[in-house]
Amino acid sequence: MSLSRENVVRIMPDIANEARPVVAGHLAWVGMGQIEAPIRLTQPDGSVMAAAARINAFVNLHRSDVRGIHMSRLYLHVDRHLSAEALSPASLRRMLRDFLDSHADLSDQAMVELRFDYLVRRKALVSDNTGWKAYPVRLQATLDRKGFALEMEVQVPYSSTCPCSAALARQLIQEQFRADFAADKALDHDAVLRWLGSEQGIVATPHSQRSLADVKVRLGAQVLDFPIIDLVDCIEGALKTPVQTAVKREDEQAFALLNGQNLMFCEDAARRMQAGLDADPRLADFWVRASHLESLHAHDAVAVAVKGVEGGFGPNG
Repeated sequence: MSLSRENVVRIMPDIANEARPVVAGHLAWVGMGQIEAPIRLTQPDGSVMAAAARINAFVNLHRSDVRGIHMSRLYLHVDRHLSAEALSPASLRRMLRDFLDSHADLSDQAMVELRFDYLVRRKALVSDNTGWKAYPVRLQATLDRKGFALEMEVQVPYSSTCPCSAALARQLIQEQFRADFAADKALDHDAVLRWLGSEQGIVATPHSQRSLADVKVRLGAQVLDFPIIDLVDCIEGALKTPVQTAVKREDEQAFALLNGQNLMFCEDAARRMQAGLDADPRLADFWVRASHLESLHAHDAVAVAVKGVEGGFGPNG
């Protein structure tokens, strides 16, 4: 009597586990990159926000006699943890613990990295309008014999107006005023007022540009959640010229005023962020880069600042 396919026990080959490597060697990281999955984040008001994330999941391979790891186990752990609960430092630590437990004979280091956009509804400067802003976020957690470490990165766009350009523009306006209003004649208040509101009077304006604040922080062990919006608010509060969403004329005018009151070189921007982040006790370390995507020339103006802790982030992050 022939056996049905359902009754046949099939032994499937496991080449990664059974075969020996052709060239022996330890591997720093092995795993899966760009896993697509939804995540949930608890916001400060207790609500939960969903986001689409791309995830890298890795363990090291410290046995040179083993050809490969169990990649499907990493994927299943990622899927199970992200489906079961909202993202938190504790949930990432549990995920990494499962990475290592499922590779107990192969690995003693684990890492997970998540990239997603954090959407925030922002109010206009003056009008009653609101709009959405997306902040790119990167989370990276590692677990090894030294313990658990967690880093968070966020990118914040802002506007920067060049102080040097502003001074040069003011000089040209002064020269135009001298040419249009003779020193030996009495000034007509209304004429001067009309002149100030004309293109003939304001003959030059300073250059400004969209700029980027790239911020990387190392969270302290006591932090129980991801202070993403706190970090964004700190950076925008320090720089004072965040890019806007919904903009009416009154909002644009207010934005022009903010830029005029906060002239800054990239050095100024980096120092402002440094001072703001230094006051947050939750941050064990930080690295910030101010990039001004210059409208004057084709290259960027860049400044980097760090917290300056021993063994912390260097100038390259």
